[in-house]
Amino acid sequence: MSWGFLATIIAIAAIVMLYFWAQKAAVSSKEIVLLAALTAIAALVRIPFAAIPSVQPTTFIIMLSGCIFGPQAGFMVGASAALVSNFFLGQGPWTPWQMVAWGLVGAGTAYFYRLWRGSKPVGLALLGLLWGYIFGWIQNLGFWLTFVYPLNMQSFLAAYAASIIFDSLHAVCNFCLCLVLASPVLKILQEYQEKISYRVLPVEDNTFKKKESEQKGSQ
Repeated sequence: MSWGFLATIIAIAAIVMLYFWAQKAAVSSKEIVLLAALTAIAALVRIPFAAIPSVQPTTFIIMLSGCIFGPQAGFMVGASAALVSNFFLGQGPWTPWQMVAWGLVGAGTAYFYRLWRGSKPVGLALLGLLWGYIFGWIQNLGFWLTFVYPLNMQSFLAAYAASIIFDSLHAVCNFCLCLVLASPVLKILQEYQEKISYRVLPVEDNTFKKKESEQKGSQ
């Protein structure tokens, strides 16, 4: 039995269900455009850093997207960024695993941001450090199920041990970016979010109502 094929099918099914969950969020057309732009940015900044394994600002952008726009938006930015960037870097059985991992980064960071009461940059930096390893562990699971034979505890531990340096580089990169750039980037995204959510409410004509009440009183 091909466990790699079965696991990939399960990952794709999970992505489909999570996309349906994400689409239930009520967003305006302006917010959809902004999320599409963030997805493009997250995907494109991955390409120049492809020569440096695991060092990339993609995770940082996905995390902050979830902070400002919520878990559904964070998931869609993360999963879509993985899919779009792999059109340039190469699609394969690793793509669904990357979509799941980065989607969870966006959604999970959104919940963390709402619950965290301490310093936001410090909290995000520590979370980015953790996400660097969790992202790598998810990729390792997909790699182990798809490309490694036989599937046993020895090969499982070997696959995870082989990636510890790359996972650490990813984690440290996330930590530094969040610690240094989280505050200004969050401020910019917050301003854009406030602009696109701004609504002009109709003003009631109080003068007309006043004249109408005066007429009823005179009668």
